[in-house]
Amino acid sequence: MALLFVLLALCVLVGGNWYLWRRLFRDTTRGPGPVRLGGAVLIAGGWAAAIGALVAERTGAPFWLQRTLAWPGFLWLALSIYLLLGVIAGEVVRPLLRRFLERRAAKAATAAETEPEPVPVRAGAHEAAPPKEPAAAREQKSGSALPPEPGASAAGPDPSPSEETGPSARPAPSRRLFVSRVVGGAAAAAAVGTVGYGTYGVLRGPRVKRVTVPLAKLPRAAHGYRIAVVSDIHLGPVLGRGFAQKVVDTINGTQPDLIAVVGDLVDGSVKDLGPAAAPLARLKARHGSFFVTGNHEYFSGAEQWVEEVRRLGLRPLENARAELPWFDVAGVNDIAGESEGLGPDFTRALGDRDTTRACVLLAHQPVQIHDAVRHGVDLQLSGHTHGGQLWPGNLVAEAANPTLAGLERYGDTQLYVSRGAGAWGPPTRVGAPSDITVIELASRQA
Repeated sequence: MALLFVLLALCVLVGGNWYLWRRLFRDTTRGPGPVRLGGAVLIAGGWAAAIGALVAERTGAPFWLQRTLAWPGFLWLALSIYLLLGVIAGEVVRPLLRRFLERRAAKAATAAETEPEPVPVRAGAHEAAPPKEPAAAREQKSGSALPPEPGASAAGPDPSPSEETGPSARPAPSRRLFVSRVVGGAAAAAAVGTVGYGTYGVLRGPRVKRVTVPLAKLPRAAHGYRIAVVSDIHLGPVLGRGFAQKVVDTINGTQPDLIAVVGDLVDGSVKDLGPAAAPLARLKARHGSFFVTGNHEYFSGAEQWVEEVRRLGLRPLENARAELPWFDVAGVNDIAGESEGLGPDFTRALGDRDTTRACVLLAHQPVQIHDAVRHGVDLQLSGHTHGGQLWPGNLVAEAANPTLAGLERYGDTQLYVSRGAGAWGPPTRVGAPSDITVIELASRQA
């Protein structure tokens, strides 16, 4: 079954890239040449870099190699998505543009046929010369056809007047070739512009989003309590120390009472990414910073990263709970930890708590909301979805998660899902801007 899936995926990948090459390079050129060859090299090289980047990251290849492959490989992944979407959309535009050009050419030909021939006037003549008889009429009068002019073709004039003549002239492109070039060029420009703007949005850093969440059990003294929620930073071969510093500066600028880092902090080992994560030591909040693992921590050495974030001053909540003055904050491990015997344990984190107090749970994946509801959690804070990251990936992410992004209610439990601060794979977001959310708790007694 697994082999069948791999073969199917390979067929789809090869077929999609052949279609991309055909529309962008074969159909826009007159014949075999450097453009078609260059297009094949570009597509094959882009996918080689993309697959190499994914393999290098997962196998713990030397970090310099990961960084070398990451930028071209991951950007090609994003670019190929929008190139493919662009040429598919072009299939709708292509016949419409061809029909428009055909109608315009037909109108021009009709206008040329009906336009009267100008009558020459001799200098000094006061009266216009009589109209020249058509050749057919003259032939009827004389009883014989006039001989053709020397060098003239019996078939009439050249049917392609738009083409140049002469030994060094290059034929004008056919209508089909012209349409292919216009549609292919527009698809390429749209894809490059989309990926460029989406990459700029990630590298610029996340924006602050503010959401008010009322909690029935929250005492009046905690009204207005601010929790800065950050998820999915994804420090790695692309997003490094400079990006981490932007995230820290943005969080500190909100002056939160508590900071919640809800998983997928890194994509790599402590040895490679320890320096990149170092700015997290400068996070500032009145009641400290808390951390729970995401699925990517279990690809990167979760136990080592738990110790590293503890060293940086964050408090890991590994199926544990902390009692703050006005409410409890709890955290559970990510589901991916089950493969290592370190999965989520809601009973351990929440089983013996005082249920008259409000409880805020940090859990990386939104699907953990059902366990949170059963354990009487008031608010769950999650990430993981990236809001889809690359449209139309939001359709897939929405089908796999109870909430894609934002605040929703499940019974007596509310779930807030952040789109995340960084990006995984392509450092690009389209239709799902990155964010750091400041949750302001509201007491109904206030």
